[in-house]
Amino acid sequence: MLSESKAFSGFSANDIDAARTFYSDVLGLEVTEQMGILSLHLGGDHRAIIYPKRDHEPAGFTVLNFPVADIEATVDGLTTAGVSFEKYEGTPMATDAKGIFRGGGPLIAWFRDPAGNVLSVIQD
Repeated sequence: MLSESKAFSGFSANDIDAARTFYSDVLGLEVTEQMGILSLHLGGDHRAIIYPKRDHEPAGFTVLNFPVADIEATVDGLTTAGVSFEKYEGTPMATDAKGIFRGGGPLIAWFRDPAGNVLSVIQD
């Protein structure tokens, strides 16, 4: 029934202006806005939306993953752009000094947007 639907995901933010600036200026995504809702235009003609929520609380999980060809270069570039990567020490998901998890499976590094939502870059 929904196999032909162009599904998309969405998550909230408490400051749409800060979200627009972060996703556009820092991450380099095309961002459009309609009726106060941001659309993130992602690779492969995919999109995600960010909607305003005054009592927003970040999810306890990763809301958006960005597959990348070279995680080292991507982490370095995002760090230069001002992104801080999460550091998980003493856990099964322990990361290195750059914030990259190398403990098995794909290489992955997590960071947060201005609303505290967890995002990742993941070696493709």
